[in-house]
Amino acid sequence: MATVKIRNTILGAGLPKIAVPNVGITAEEILTAAEKIKSAKPDLMEWRIDYYAAGVNDFDKLNTTAKKLRQEVGELPILVTFRTKNEGGVCSLNEEQYLNLVEYVITNRLGDAVDIELFHTEKRVKSLVNLAHDYNVVVIMSNHDFEKVPAKDVIEFRLRKMAQLGADVPKLACMPHSAADVLTLLAATTEMNAEISNPLITMAMGDIGKVTRIAGQVFGSSLSFGTVGQTSAPGQLSIADLRNAENYLALS
Repeated sequence: MATVKIRNTILGAGLPKIAVPNVGITAEEILTAAEKIKSAKPDLMEWRIDYYAAGVNDFDKLNTTAKKLRQEVGELPILVTFRTKNEGGVCSLNEEQYLNLVEYVITNRLGDAVDIELFHTEKRVKSLVNLAHDYNVVVIMSNHDFEKVPAKDVIEFRLRKMAQLGADVPKLACMPHSAADVLTLLAATTEMNAEISNPLITMAMGDIGKVTRIAGQVFGSSLSFGTVGQTSAPGQLSIADLRNAENYLALS
């Protein structure tokens, strides 16, 4: 498997790395959360800017907060994510607003990596991927299904499509309703890990999906999301519990 370096964190080698979401609503909350997150020593911080409505609607504020955030966390890698409402986010933007926001995040290098959702205008998505690479910003391309686990061939198609569009790291998260659903995701992850050279991120949400968050090294997922305080998705474990579980399941 090829590896992907996000600042000083390498995905695709060793234990799955741990990201912690920052879901502050105001600039002050974002910076306070960042201080706590940095103290917990994750491998990456995900800045969920869909929670920061003031910044999303005022790019000057967004840029100013991004600079303060970098000062606060130092060398900790930052993944900037605007999660749309259809995929579990908290702020509504239309298609053009979303794509323009992602472009701004890239061209102003507000983070070391950017999340780009798969299901947007394909031509523009490909353009944003190329733009991100021009600006040395890593692309994590994502798809989230909060209703179900898609069929195995659908999961594989989506991860494969992300890689074909140029994503550095394809990501898929979904909601299981049975143990069989969890097995579907794990089987698809294992097969795509063998087929695609890119590091992958997959997870099943909720309590029944917690096993997927801690067993990534076994099945082929390179990053998991832990919490320091507020969660950003159902089933997330605290960073301490996640780190302990990953270490327990580490392959020798």
